[in-house]
Formats: sequence, structure tokens, C-alpha cells
Amino acid sequence: QVQLVESGGGLVQAGGSLRLSCAASGRTISTYAMGWFRQAPGKEREFVAAVSWSGYYTNYADSVKGRFTMSRDNAKNTVYLQMNSPKPEDTAVYYCAATIDVRPIVAYTTMTEFEHWGQGTQVTVSS
Repeated sequence: QVQLVESGGGLVQAGGSLRLSCAASGRTISTYAMGWFRQAPGKEREFVAAVSWSGYYTNYADSVKGRFTMSRDNAKNTVYLQMNSPKPEDTAVYYCAATIDVRPIVAYTTMTEFEHWGQGTQVTVSS
């Protein structure tokens, strides 16, 4: 079983930067595709980004493409989401997710693709 713990959330000004981390325990995530999702108040949880087991392939939602970067360090069993130039509409609870990596990275865009989830970290972007 994989346990995921997100950290790094908080209050950030629009145009600033913030880095979220997701630390995994229980087993190595080196064979897992990892994803970030977010959920704003009153809205459905939505896909943000995903990275393949190797870190070579990534996929992003159009809304964050060019601003957010997802990466991973398998030696540290950790994935990251670098948020540059955040906007107020990026305000949400951000969740980390994991699944055994057996499909093309573009397949990992829905909640049902992921088996393991963290508890989330709040990100608030002020204007």
C-alpha cells in the first residue's frame, strides 16, 4: 500500500511561485505514474498534471500548461509540483495520486485512473 502526504501549500500572491511536494511511503513509487489533481470549493476535482514512472513523460491540463511543472525524485520517493505565476483561479486543495504505470501518460487524466491518494494541501492565491 502506498501512503501519500502532500506539503508546501499555503498563501501565495498572484505571479509568485510555490512548490508542492508529495512524499510517498509504504513502497517505492519508482514504477508508479504520479498525478496532481485539485478541487476548488463547489467544483469537481480536476486533473492538473501527471508524470511517468521515469519522469521522462509529463502531461498537463491546458489551464496550467507553461506555468506549472511536475517532476519526481525516485531516490527520495517524492514528486513535486512547481507552480509559477499562479492565478487566483488556481486556488484549491491540491491532491497527489499514484497508480502503477502501464499506460501512456496521456491516459492519466481522470480520478479513476489512480488508486492511491493523499489528503491534500490547500493553496490560496491572492490577487
